Order: sequence, then structure tokens, then C-alpha cells
Amino acid sequence: MFAIPRRYSHFVFGVIQSGLTSLMAAGTASFSLLGSGTFVSNWLVSWLVSWAMMMPIVLLAAPAIRSISLILTRDEPAS
Repeated sequence: MFAIPRRYSHFVFGVIQSGLTSLMAAGTASFSLLGSGTFVSNWLVSWLVSWAMMMPIVLLAAPAIRSISLILTRDEPAS
């Protein structure tokens, strides 16, 4: 098991989230190549390029998005 300190959990979350999102988006964009035999190679290349582009955006935007979501929501009273 990895022993990454919890203070880096924001970065771990961002890497996993951006990787999964870009994997699905690249697969969807490459779907038209399914019959041509180049789907897998195109998907992998597209995924790596989109992940490299999305990871910094996710890591930089996540704190702002979290702050906005906290502003737009409220705590529920304990029951």
C-alpha cells in the first residue's frame, strides 16, 4: 500500500479524477474508430494527451470549486 501523507490527498484525488475523466472522454471521442482497428491506439494516445492537459487544470481548479460549493451549500442541523 502507498503511504502518501494525507496532506497530499488533494493531489492524489486530482490525479485519479483527471485520469478517469480523460480516459472516458478519450474513449468516447475515439468510438468512431472502433471498426477500423485503430481504436485502442488512438484511445491511449488521446487519453495521455488529455490527461496531461487536464491534471494541472483539475489540481488548480479544485480548491476554488470546493470553496464555491461550500458557499452554495449549508450544514444540516444534527438530529
